Amino acid sequence: MKLKNKTKATTIGSQIDVADTSLKRLFGLAGRRRLDAGCGLLIRPSSGIHTFGMRFAIDVVALTRDLRVLRVWHQLRPFRMTCISLKIHNVLEIGAGEIGRCNIEVGDQLEVVQDIGPDTECSDTPNSAFRS
Repeated sequence: MKLKNKTKATTIGSQIDVADTSLKRLFGLAGRRRLDAGCGLLIRPSSGIHTFGMRFAIDVVALTRDLRVLRVWHQLRPFRMTCISLKIHNVLEIGAGEIGRCNIEVGDQLEVVQDIGPDTECSDTPNSAFRS
């Protein structure tokens, strides 16, 4: 699926996977060696995340239920965790540096745009169960 920043009229990613089941949320990005630009994982519901078992840093965006940006974490390294908040309902994990490149700021409104094109793999996804 595609994720856009409605506030800034920009595309954040065109290959965003959705983790909306317990199993998908449990594994998240674990097992991947990298996360390419334009790729990411939208975890819903989620009130915070950890990077235990990951091999690379990621940018993390905390979102409300309607995908408004509440908080951002730049380059969260492996074996770290974000705070847990009842205000956070969704979390977006994207490649390190993507928050700055996409100019994502607190208060921005994001929106999901369903893709109708062919589904392509994002970096080295170890499990096709992550595809939305």
